[in-house]
Amino acid sequence: MKVLVVGSGAREHALVTSLLADAGVTEVVAAPGNAGIASVVRTITLDVADALQVAALAQTEAVDLVVIGPEVPLVVGAADAVRAMGIACFGPSQAAAQIEGSKAFAKQVMAEAGVPTAMAAACSSLDEAAEALDRFGAPYVVKDDGLAAGKGVVVTSDRDEALAHVRSCLARGVDARVLIEEFLDGPEVSLFAVTDGKTVVALQPAQDFKRVGDGDTGPNTGGMGAYSPLPWAPGGLVDDVTVRVLQPVVDAMRERGTPFSGLLYAGLAMTSSGVRVIEFNARFGDPETQVVLANLRTPIGGLLLASATGTLAAAAPLEWAPGFAVTVVVAAAGYPADPRTGDVVGGLEEAAELAGVNIFHAGTTVNGDGGVASSGGRVLSVTARGATLAAARERAYAAIDLIKLEGSHYRSDIAMAASLEVEG
Repeated sequence: MKVLVVGSGAREHALVTSLLADAGVTEVVAAPGNAGIASVVRTITLDVADALQVAALAQTEAVDLVVIGPEVPLVVGAADAVRAMGIACFGPSQAAAQIEGSKAFAKQVMAEAGVPTAMAAACSSLDEAAEALDRFGAPYVVKDDGLAAGKGVVVTSDRDEALAHVRSCLARGVDARVLIEEFLDGPEVSLFAVTDGKTVVALQPAQDFKRVGDGDTGPNTGGMGAYSPLPWAPGGLVDDVTVRVLQPVVDAMRERGTPFSGLLYAGLAMTSSGVRVIEFNARFGDPETQVVLANLRTPIGGLLLASATGTLAAAAPLEWAPGFAVTVVVAAAGYPADPRTGDVVGGLEEAAELAGVNIFHAGTTVNGDGGVASSGGRVLSVTARGATLAAARERAYAAIDLIKLEGSHYRSDIAMAASLEVEG
């Protein structure tokens, strides 16, 4: 089976790595890829926001399966265009991808499915938003209704800050909306599920770290690290969420005429009143994918193909490696506000030689000297496995110590609290 992976981040590098380890996969190509992906497979220039260009490339390359990583090509209909060529595609249709493309749409689906979530108000004016903020009270939760690369949410006790985010969201255009939600207490969990529109297969839960600074300080980012599995998660969590959240949503999507196949990502809050859905995404999350796939023993190519061809019910149960995985994001100077690019990245070979470590590239490119340079805000995802969470953390940070990138920064507390809790 020949596979085309669409995207250029660490998530796609992790997908490429897992696909290459699948004996059923004969070739992998990636578009557009990055410096790390280009070191292991052939990469092709591609505008991922052009659905017809994605489909044409899949046809030209005569691939058997297209795996779409980012949300943008899904929301513009790339999966539909690929399927119109008669090629299997892992990823939802444009209509189904609205579950990520519009948070208001996602709320409608959750209501139809009877899924527990936060109360919310969709607002298209500053006055409406101000009234909703006062109705729900602090902490204030303001979400851009559209795509925002993981940075469209502000949670704050400062009403002025909340209103400022409302203004920035509404400034996108006449159709712009924001969601004002009630605040959900408790730790957050990311749970991925592979589905073909009927059958749902949940993966291991993960937890990511959105804030840029230690102790969850500073602005939101696309994600500064993650770990999986979660030693503190209650027993039966995955089965419970599958029955009460994932399957009902997949059923509701099918019944409303927008069947969802691909990766359904549920962002969950473990509140004092039980599990509540924060949001849904229509694709693998980044950086959670890096740790979830690190622990997956089941060959991923066959799993994704079963989703794309509607045969997931016949798939064998997933197998997981014992132990834990931790990923820590190395970010460029100035990230997330104004990331600096063009800096040389060194020490990659030495870091990758450490036992249990994988270096997944995100914002990287090959410079004029044939070396690696930064080209984005999140530059690397340093991922490590270990028999214990503490061992996985130690390996990841040992690898980071070997990496040289001027002005770079990273969080030093990824998975620390969970690791200490286990040890205690």
